[in-house]
Amino acid sequence: MRWLLDTQCWLWMTSAPERFDVEVRRHLEDSHVTLFFSAACAWEIAIKYQLGKLELPEPPALYVPGRLRQTRVTPLAVTHEHALRAGELPAHHRDPFDRLLLAQAQLEQLPLLTADETLAKYDVEIVRA
Repeated sequence: MRWLLDTQCWLWMTSAPERFDVEVRRHLEDSHVTLFFSAACAWEIAIKYQLGKLELPEPPALYVPGRLRQTRVTPLAVTHEHALRAGELPAHHRDPFDRLLLAQAQLEQLPLLTADETLAKYDVEIVRA
């Protein structure tokens, strides 16, 4: 099993895993589940931190790589193909970070772990956090 984590879910995983449903938490702890973290999420974290919309115990340049080393999450780069697909998606959701995650989920054939109900409007498999 392979899952793409949205930003909120990755932050919960690193600081508040109790926020997940028990079944989801079991999968997150299962070594047979490969978890992916998009560079788009790192970008979103950096932007929201800079704008004062996200508090972290240290700057994102330290927090993100440090937490990635502590978890078994696989980084996922953003490609031109991902960016172009994001621009082709229907306008159900205008958040550029989420649109990029949706494009990656589609192209990489990864279910997306999210708590955002709006994302279910897209042609992508959603795992509800």
